[in-house]
Amino acid sequence: MAPSFADVIAVVPAAGIGSRMQTECPKQYLTIGNKTILEHAVAPLLLHPRISRVIIAISPADTAFARLPLASHPDVQMVRGGAQRADSVLAGLQAAGDARWALVHDAARPCLDAQDLARLLALTDTSRVGGILAAPACDTMKRAEPGKPAIAHTVDRENLWHALTPQLFPLELLRDCLTRALMDGATITDEASALEYCGFHPELVVGRSDNIKVTRPEDLALAAFYLTRLTSMETA
Repeated sequence: MAPSFADVIAVVPAAGIGSRMQTECPKQYLTIGNKTILEHAVAPLLLHPRISRVIIAISPADTAFARLPLASHPDVQMVRGGAQRADSVLAGLQAAGDARWALVHDAARPCLDAQDLARLLALTDTSRVGGILAAPACDTMKRAEPGKPAIAHTVDRENLWHALTPQLFPLELLRDCLTRALMDGATITDEASALEYCGFHPELVVGRSDNIKVTRPEDLALAAFYLTRLTSMETA
C-alpha cells in the first residue's frame, strides 16, 4: 500500500514591483536563460510529488503572467494579490481549499535545491508547527547607529540564522496567525514572523546558502551562476 502523505499546497506571492532592482520590469519577470525568475522559482515546487498545487498571487495590474506557460499549467492557479506580502499570502491561502499544509516560497528565489525542499516537507510527518529553510550566519554581524551608517557594535552571530524560503506551516495555523498579526498592526517580514508574534516557535531546517533572493541588480548574475551549477549537479 502506498504511503499516505498530508496534502500540501504552495503559495508564491508575486505581486511586488521589485523597486530595488532598478528596472521597469518587476524582478520576478526578469529572465535567466530562457525562463523568468518566477518560472525558475516555481519549477521545483511543480516537480515535487508532495505538492498538489501551486497558487501564484499576482498584482491586479500584472499583464506579464498571462503570457507565461505557467498560466496554463494544470497544477497552477492564479489569484489576485494585495499591497503587502501578507495580503498576497492570505489570498493564496483562501484559495487553497482544505489542504492541511501551506508552503510559501518567494517568487524571486530561483535557486531552490530539491533536497532542501524534501527535507522541509518532511516536517509534515514530525511537526505540528512547521518550519523554514534557513542558513546559519557566517559573516561578522554589525548593528548600526540609529538613523546613520555608522557601527554601533558587533552582534554575536552565534544562534543567528538567515531566513530563507520556502516556509512550511499548517494552513489553518498560518492563516490564523497572519490574520491576527495584521489586525494588531504587527510587523510581518515573513510567514514565520507571524507565527512568532502569536507565540509559536517554528523549526529551522538547514538550507543551502545559494538559495538567494534576487533583490539587487548584481544578484541576477549570481543567481544565473548558481542555477548553472544546480542544473549540472542534477544532470551529472
